[in-house]
Amino acid sequence: MNILFDMETNDPDDMMTLCWLASHPKIKLRGLTVMPGTPAQLGLIKKVLELTAHEPIPIGSWNFAHEKDCVSKFHFDWLGAAIEGVKSHGPGFELISELIAAYPDLQIITGAPLKNFKEIASSMKLTRWVAQGGFAGDNVVPEAYRLEKFAGRITCPTFNFNGDYKTALAMLENPNIEEKRLVSKNVCHGMVYDQDWQERIYPHRHQSAGLELIYKGMELYLAKSPNGKKFHDPLAAVVAVNPEVCEFREVRMFRQKGEWGAELCEGTNTFISVKANLDKFFEVFLG
Repeated sequence: MNILFDMETNDPDDMMTLCWLASHPKIKLRGLTVMPGTPAQLGLIKKVLELTAHEPIPIGSWNFAHEKDCVSKFHFDWLGAAIEGVKSHGPGFELISELIAAYPDLQIITGAPLKNFKEIASSMKLTRWVAQGGFAGDNVVPEAYRLEKFAGRITCPTFNFNGDYKTALAMLENPNIEEKRLVSKNVCHGMVYDQDWQERIYPHRHQSAGLELIYKGMELYLAKSPNGKKFHDPLAAVVAVNPEVCEFREVRMFRQKGEWGAELCEGTNTFISVKANLDKFFEVFLG
């Protein structure tokens, strides 16, 4: 599977997603785009690629000269110092266009605000886009699947789509994206990597360099945050490999007053998750 991953580095789960993608035997990671794509971000990404023995790949930036590093302290505690002198391939949208041309079956996973897609959101042609973003409310999610914290809601703010809502809407409305799979906020909030997950992964941690890095990173994370970490972007990556990990409904997405919602609608080629199967997730995640 030819994959491009669009990521950021404030939340640890993007980098853990990269660890997993870079080590998965069924995935050819062809490139990365980063929001905003600073030298520090690219240096840590390069380090993960080296630690997972991944071949060099191009990395595009939305703003390589951004004034802040945009990397959380956790990343340095986990991975150490960033590799210095890593250069951006150039603007993210240019790299995306290059890779779509080179790999017509390219799939894109997005785990960040969609600024890297701004210039091509309405025109890009793509087989499948898997996004961590969007929200499915009570009008879409069967009662048995609803999380208590979201009960009674039809709309909710979501970080990645609100980071550039115009681009998100343009991509959702683009008829040239053949399939859109949205891994929704309400489902992600039920996927929490806690100590039980850590124990479940323990026997498999040496199976790949990526899983070993994830295990070590979560050991550090859980020591300070024992309640665990919501695994938003790794769930989206697993869905890209096997959509059956989640149950989906075909919908039309909408935005109102800064919040996102969905309504059931056939013929949109846009599908939003309403439930994740934990056992199937681990079946794919552990390979």
